[in-house]
Amino acid sequence: MQHCNCHCAWRALGGLAVSALATKFGVADELEAVTAAIKADPEATIKLQELEQARFQAVLADKASARAREVAITNSANAPLLNKIVTPALALGVVGLSFALFAVLIFVEVKTEAKDILIYILGVLSAAVTQILSYYFGSSQGSKDKEEKLSGFMSNRE
Repeated sequence: MQHCNCHCAWRALGGLAVSALATKFGVADELEAVTAAIKADPEATIKLQELEQARFQAVLADKASARAREVAITNSANAPLLNKIVTPALALGVVGLSFALFAVLIFVEVKTEAKDILIYILGVLSAAVTQILSYYFGSSQGSKDKEEKLSGFMSNRE
């Protein structure tokens, strides 16, 4: 049953990609139409790079917005202390809990049933830790450089 759910999720994600590509190429929202349009269009690579650049721009805007919100709250004289510390406290809690679960799995004898659940929870926490580290220590300059390179590449192709 889980296989079906995974398959359906991948199908839905694939459907979103096909829809985005169909819009970009101005064809029917069908895999065959998109495939034919890509094969027939010598500028398909440019259009695909434009889609990637738009996605990248959205990610950068999202991170910039979150960081700007964080700075505004931190610098606000009117913001309550709880608002100022909740984000870093949650971040530290998630990172700390991840390391604690690693330690439990390594140093403590755990029942097989509980171990499976701990590993699942650790997987979820590991994904969250990746996002937290990206938020706090991600390369904003590297992202900006990549954005400029993509923009320059797109300008040279036009």
